[in-house]
Amino acid sequence: MFDHVGIHVADLAASVRFYRTVLSALGVEPSHAGAELVEWEDWAIGPTDREHPVTRGLHVGFRAPSREAVDTFWQAGIDAGYRDDGAPGPRTIYGPDYYGGFLLDPDGNSAEAVHTNRAEPVPDGRVDHLWIRVRDPAASKRFYMTIAPHARLRIGVDEPDHVQMVSENFSFSLIDDERPLTEHVHLAFPAQDDAIVRAFHAAALAAGYEDHGGPGERAVYHPGYYGAFVLDPDGHNVEVVNHNR
Repeated sequence: MFDHVGIHVADLAASVRFYRTVLSALGVEPSHAGAELVEWEDWAIGPTDREHPVTRGLHVGFRAPSREAVDTFWQAGIDAGYRDDGAPGPRTIYGPDYYGGFLLDPDGNSAEAVHTNRAEPVPDGRVDHLWIRVRDPAASKRFYMTIAPHARLRIGVDEPDHVQMVSENFSFSLIDDERPLTEHVHLAFPAQDDAIVRAFHAAALAAGYEDHGGPGERAVYHPGYYGAFVLDPDGHNVEVVNHNR
């Protein structure tokens, strides 16, 4: 699983209402709710500021326990007045048993509930996948392959306009299509020890990528939180973190 995925929103209260409404249909409630950050385990939203512009153009899919839960997720959003982005139903282009329903959050990001028959031990409501629209999939692929040994990533799909990175129980796709680019996403991958965090940061900088915060403890999150940050070619904030728990 992702350690966490973070977005910044134009109106925190409005976005919290949206995600509470739809994720509660999957049996998920916030694991942390503060004035500046609300988290549903691996999904986090915070307010925008000068250093953290609004996230736009992202697609996120959340695991659903059943097709009925997908229907409930979508209907809860529609009943609350949120915008449809695709009614529940099979999407066999993604897999023979793929069933999804799609909504738009208050900032226009696409939020999906998805159910398949995979038997992977991932809790309901966790992030299943992301779609990130990028300027140059080949450049993004080079970045993510550079950090792959430290973030435990591998390639699932390798096409000129679609590179899918996969790991245990999640994936994210780097897409080049006619839609606007995805902006201002934070991706964090888990590490088992601090040495992996340091190796991730060193490998990215050695390959010429931009530092966004060197390895070290960030006790503001919790004692023992040890992370490092770099920027990918589209400016997304990418982290590897060891929680030392």
